Amino acid sequence: MTTAQFTTADGASPKAPSAGPPGTPAGSRQAPRKPRRRPDQVRSSVAAWAAVGVIGLFGLLPMYWMLVTALSPPGQAFRFPPRFFPTEITFAHFRAFAENDKLFDYMVNSVIVAGVTALLSVVVSTYMGYSFSKFRYRGRKSLMNFVLASQMFPQALLLITLYAVFRQFDLLGTYTALILSFTTFTMPLCVWMLKGIFDTVPDALLEAAAIDGASRWRTLHSIVAPLAAPGMVAAGLFAFVRGWNDFIFALTLSGDDTMTLPPGLVNTYIGEFQTAWPALMAASLIVSVPVVVAFMFLQRYLVGGLTAGAVKS
Repeated sequence: MTTAQFTTADGASPKAPSAGPPGTPAGSRQAPRKPRRRPDQVRSSVAAWAAVGVIGLFGLLPMYWMLVTALSPPGQAFRFPPRFFPTEITFAHFRAFAENDKLFDYMVNSVIVAGVTALLSVVVSTYMGYSFSKFRYRGRKSLMNFVLASQMFPQALLLITLYAVFRQFDLLGTYTALILSFTTFTMPLCVWMLKGIFDTVPDALLEAAAIDGASRWRTLHSIVAPLAAPGMVAAGLFAFVRGWNDFIFALTLSGDDTMTLPPGLVNTYIGEFQTAWPALMAASLIVSVPVVVAFMFLQRYLVGGLTAGAVKS
């Protein structure tokens, strides 16, 4: 008795399913193996992560030392050799900051000055950047170069000039003097940042809006501005941080009622013969919270805004 032979339509005998590796059911397919990384790729990856770790260490170590100093009693902060882990922890310096009404007034002034500086920089830079990007007129390139060249002057070089101008108009010690001086230095970079973003907006989109009857103002406000929103957020965040961190102009142009945090902290914690380092470190950590929170919530817009003008469509 012979075994029956089965054939397919073309007369060929069907092939039995190939067996997988030992221990796997018959007929199951083996999962594709991932390509092994070459030794040079592994070394490059390790070197890259090592570089990131070193850079991160240099960036995070000062912040950690600020925290250790802020949590240490005054006597422990000056021990030698220094201790990277405090043996005694106190929150007295943070409570002292919260109970100081004058420091709260400084923070309110910083929020007002930095917020208005960011808003004014974004509004003016939006119109200037759009004009440089989409319009052609006489003197356009010269004006663009002038805006760029204004960034090359040292900021302290203009301090005496601005002081004389604000004194002539009786603006010393006012929010106006601080906001105008900060906007002077934030606007050029914001203009060029937004111009690069407006360059990526296709001209065909503007022509289609014009065919539909939209004016240039409506085209900018209703079509172009929403597309450039990430760049506007990035420019506003840059201007806010610039106004929040400034020291020399705030110290020179502000008054007792308009003083911001950087000169206010110096006047509060740094004396003629000694410096309250633990209290100063605690205050520095607290005043950095608004900027850190802003970066956390606006990080997506910040990255998109900084990279939007990299490629022109």
